[in-house]
Amino acid sequence: MALQLQLQPTGKNGIFQHPSAITPFGNRKKVSFQAQATPTRTQRIMEGIAVSGEVGGAGGAYSYSALKRLDQLWSKICSASAVVEEPQKVVSSVPGSFKDSEHIENLEEMFDIIVCGGTLGIFIATALSSKGLRVGVVERNVLKGREQEWNISKKELLELVEVGILTEDDIEEATAASFNPNRCGFEGKGDIWVQGILNLGVSPVKLVEIVKKRFESLGGVTFEGYSVSNISVYQDAAVLQLKEGKTLVSRLIIDAMGNFSPIVKQIRCGRKPDGMCLVVGTCCRGFKENSTSDVIFSSSSTKEAGQSLVQYFWEAFPAGSGPRDRTTYMFTYVDPQPGSPQLEELLEDYWDLMPKYQGVSFDDLEMLRIIFGIFPTYRDSPLPAAFDRILQFGDASGIQSPVSFGGFGSLTRHLGRLTTGIYEALEGNFLDSKSLSLLNPYMPNLSSSWLFQRAMSAKKQSNVPPDFINELLFANFISMQKLGDPVLRPFLQDVIQFGPLVKTLGLVMLTRPQIIPSIFKQVGIPVLLDWSGHFIMLGYYTFLSTFLDPAIRPLIGSFPAKMRYEWKRGLEAWQYGAGLDYKLSPSEVHETAKRSDPSKETFSTNSLP
Repeated sequence: MALQLQLQPTGKNGIFQHPSAITPFGNRKKVSFQAQATPTRTQRIMEGIAVSGEVGGAGGAYSYSALKRLDQLWSKICSASAVVEEPQKVVSSVPGSFKDSEHIENLEEMFDIIVCGGTLGIFIATALSSKGLRVGVVERNVLKGREQEWNISKKELLELVEVGILTEDDIEEATAASFNPNRCGFEGKGDIWVQGILNLGVSPVKLVEIVKKRFESLGGVTFEGYSVSNISVYQDAAVLQLKEGKTLVSRLIIDAMGNFSPIVKQIRCGRKPDGMCLVVGTCCRGFKENSTSDVIFSSSSTKEAGQSLVQYFWEAFPAGSGPRDRTTYMFTYVDPQPGSPQLEELLEDYWDLMPKYQGVSFDDLEMLRIIFGIFPTYRDSPLPAAFDRILQFGDASGIQSPVSFGGFGSLTRHLGRLTTGIYEALEGNFLDSKSLSLLNPYMPNLSSSWLFQRAMSAKKQSNVPPDFINELLFANFISMQKLGDPVLRPFLQDVIQFGPLVKTLGLVMLTRPQIIPSIFKQVGIPVLLDWSGHFIMLGYYTFLSTFLDPAIRPLIGSFPAKMRYEWKRGLEAWQYGAGLDYKLSPSEVHETAKRSDPSKETFSTNSLP
């Protein structure tokens, strides 16, 4: 615990004096203290927990000082100005050839690809190395996964096997926890239980270690403890200058430095995010009931936090560090505006709300670590390439759903598509910004999910009932449950598809028409109109991928190289933009078939009518 200084009044003018200021001889040193703020409960708790091994990436820091730094960053984002600050210029386009530049004298190593940011970047780096490319990874910290597990479904993990960077034995080795069933519930309205959704806890430490070893065995090179200083893009290469003095040259640079990448800041010109997901939580030991998980749960209506109105949601999962260890997250969606709550304020609420939610007392728990993070989202995502020879990947690209606060599941889903596309771009030397932007195309299903974040963000001016968000979410979830696994499972894994969305919205309107006026008040007419455009495009992409793709695909082999590359990326955009890349796995199909037979019922629902 933090050392508490006991201040004693000297008696005159109420000036406080530290006990050590009193000498053995009874003389008093006139030592006055400025008024000091009493440490918050969060500070006392966090400073009483040993912190070791903080690493890069979201969720890799656990200390109170790291929390305060993140809150300072969040305060800057919430400032009144539309532009937070003029970002540092990291990337410069330089005319001419690298071979004719002064950098040629400092050339140390030449790569096909350099990946900046190792926590998630090591996955794309390994996939590309397996195709025979020379790849380097630059990581400012030690290239090591965080302690806190990534929760994911087995289907998503198998994407890494399909790409060829892991084996199923590797997945078994890295899986620290497995649990079922998984709950979705909303403030006493009922619980919906599902099987096999985000039901695996994967150890990032183990997984990154396995992938890193494979990367290096394929000839990949890691640069740990190095930070990006600047990048000069020439006609024939990109030169990466590291702050520690090293110079690397590559045909292509992949920016995997996350949401707060300095390159992304430059591209977005310091623009304020359109939305933010704030997350706090703990991993504690001492839970007696610890075999199920909560995918999403709300235990209360909207409440005030800071100067804002928020709707809190929960996730909870068994942790792999022990049978009685459990991770609990509390998160909320907010607009980054002055008066938005700080992470420390959320943690203060967390200490009050979590025991009631989990039915425990903190006195009976051993706190292992405290978790926190901020996850910005932009409406114009994914982020197209703004420079030749530089491509955003993972969280830096904005490819993750705006209602998700983890990019690992999104990474596994898109890894195969991006690996193939990047390889073909290098092979054909299609490394201009226009060609690279085809790898991060407009995806209407991703843009459509903006409506869900808006609907889940509480607003003081919306004039809707305090329980409206819970009512709306429960209406959607119970409708999807009635429509079955082909509708519910993709949605729970952040995949929006046109057919299931139409069915769900139609059923909600038929069964609960009374909530429709509140939807207009909550999200606003402009957002609904904008969403309608993406909804139409979602249907259009579904049509194109379903009917036009089969007619075009057999012809692509006869196209010229550049046209072939462009059409392949276009077909992928249709498929992934419509969510049609997601298909039920054989085990999921089997489970769905069993549920259609009442004698083999395994999908249980405890919901109110």
